[in-house]
Amino acid sequence: MSKVSIVYWSGTGNTAAMAAAVAEGVKDGGAEAELLEVSAASADALKEVKVIALGCPSMGAEQLEESEMEPFMEELDGLISGKTVALFGSYGWGNQEWMRDWEDRIQADGATVLNGEGITVNGAPGEDTLEDCRNAGRGLAGIA
Repeated sequence: MSKVSIVYWSGTGNTAAMAAAVAEGVKDGGAEAELLEVSAASADALKEVKVIALGCPSMGAEQLEESEMEPFMEELDGLISGKTVALFGSYGWGNQEWMRDWEDRIQADGATVLNGEGITVNGAPGEDTLEDCRNAGRGLAGIA
């Protein structure tokens, strides 16, 4: 069975709920879901996988969380070329610039963003957003 790693950082639980929905979709799609908080993840362990899901809310001036997620992304930058990456996260204000920057970064690293864009939600995810996350998980499972 193929495995899809879902690595996320969540401060309020909103992005964690999105990560759990991605994992549901992966399982629905017939693959194994590995759900990891970024503090427990290893960038080196992701070198061999074809697909990854990454989740992080917008923080500060519309950026990734700085103490755990950003350092993890710095490690991934040289390792994800050729992979498909699903992105997701919540935000509380702003215009989702952090997600557009993240999408650009993934593409600059030589990877493909699943469906061409990340999944975002202002505040807590509702059923529509959770279904988008499940669909992303199913999509990743089909590629894995």
